[in-house]
Amino acid sequence: MLEIKNLTKSYGSKRAVDDLTLTLQKGEICGFIGHNGAGKTTTIKCCCGLLDFEGGEILLDGVSVKKDPIGCKKKIAYLPDNPDLYEFMSGIKYLNFICDVFGISKTDREARIRKYGNLFGMTENLGSPISSYSHGMKQKIAVISALCHDPEIMLCDEPFVGLDPSSAHAFKLAMREMCDKGASIFFSTHVLEVAEKLCDTIAIIKNGRLIAYGPTEQVKGDTSLESVFLELVDDNV
Repeated sequence: MLEIKNLTKSYGSKRAVDDLTLTLQKGEICGFIGHNGAGKTTTIKCCCGLLDFEGGEILLDGVSVKKDPIGCKKKIAYLPDNPDLYEFMSGIKYLNFICDVFGISKTDREARIRKYGNLFGMTENLGSPISSYSHGMKQKIAVISALCHDPEIMLCDEPFVGLDPSSAHAFKLAMREMCDKGASIFFSTHVLEVAEKLCDTIAIIKNGRLIAYGPTEQVKGDTSLESVFLELVDDNV
């Protein structure tokens, strides 16, 4: 579903992502972990077509991000680490706007908005302007907007930040339900316990380079993902 081949992206003289290669299969959840500045956000933005890159190739379900960016965007949902929503809209108008962009039918959008509005406890707040929402409520609307157009692949940057424990649990259930239906999810996180329990595969990045990648059980071995991560990224090791 997602193929990143020898991705290289620089900002001036600094190489943010260095020859990164990984593959995400249909139905798979991949956790992308690394310290701040390791290259996670840059990689995800390149996959979304938000950033150009000078080396390598990215394919979404066989479609090149560079050659057919619109075709790729039709397949994805992107959750940035800090959702930038249209705050002059109400929650329901924003969700309908997103569904309009992706061509979702009236019947499907109503069913999905009802489902996820209830799941995240947002139904009674959908008529209020987004400007009146707390940070956590804005994050919930961003999550619902990503889910309601039924993407083939979801790309998320720290998606659990701002979510209360109940909403985070609901989102994890929704993620697994998506993947059980054949979608794929690639997300960065600093919450290693979540990555260890939720993800089928783990990719660890350090200074722009992939230093570990594979099935979660294989990456963590007989210890915890936290222990493996700290050992791999420790500059003194």
